[in-house]
Amino acid sequence: MPELSALAWSLLVAGALLVGLSKTAVPGAATISVALFAAVLPARASTGALLVLLMVGDLFAVWSYRAHADLATLRRLVPTVLLGVLAGTAFLAVAGDDGVRRTIGVILLGLLALTVARRARSRRARRTGEGSPRPAGGGLRRRITTGTYGVLGGFTTMVANAGGPVMALYFLASSYSINRFLGTAAWFFFAVNLAKTPFSVSLGLITADSLRLDLLLLPAVVLGALVGRPLARRLDQQLFERLVMALTVVSALYLLLG
Repeated sequence: MPELSALAWSLLVAGALLVGLSKTAVPGAATISVALFAAVLPARASTGALLVLLMVGDLFAVWSYRAHADLATLRRLVPTVLLGVLAGTAFLAVAGDDGVRRTIGVILLGLLALTVARRARSRRARRTGEGSPRPAGGGLRRRITTGTYGVLGGFTTMVANAGGPVMALYFLASSYSINRFLGTAAWFFFAVNLAKTPFSVSLGLITADSLRLDLLLLPAVVLGALVGRPLARRLDQQLFERLVMALTVVSALYLLLG
């Protein structure tokens, strides 16, 4: 493992705490962890080290919200997410990720703008008595929306561990409650991160050194997850949604400027 200063260890511990917190209370906060890890470790090494910690956080999230997942949505997402993961793997094998990270940032801002516009239309429709648009569309439109988010989610999570904001916007568009949001996200990311692991090993992103580092940071992930569970019960739905959208903006700006 590289020699790290006290400041560097502090940043890594903070990132690990946010991983746990993001899995049980504040989705999107893990992208701040991406920034912190990338600031301390080489880019590829940071991706592999963070992936293992994310999987530990996934286990806590699945245990906490296992009864709240929308399994029908997860089944619809699986094929397109796997397609996105394969596309991301192929890209990582032949190219650097700076340009792609900026592209992902633009995608996130575009999806956020669409989400805000859709919610504004929904509010106007309720005020005029026209009813709300159906979440995530229906029929062919729903399949296209799900497929688009699935491919983008798989690609962004494979390339930059940045799939969280993409899927958070999809779950927001589906008008999920806090528990259903967290439960569906928990199972989704546990499955996706597990599927990513063999590809990450083959690309040399997960190594013996990165696993030793993960072992040292594991208690911080556990602490963050345990703190997040009671915090989620106190969050107001509107505040929760605003936090998700604000963290999406932070994620996009980091990917664009980092």
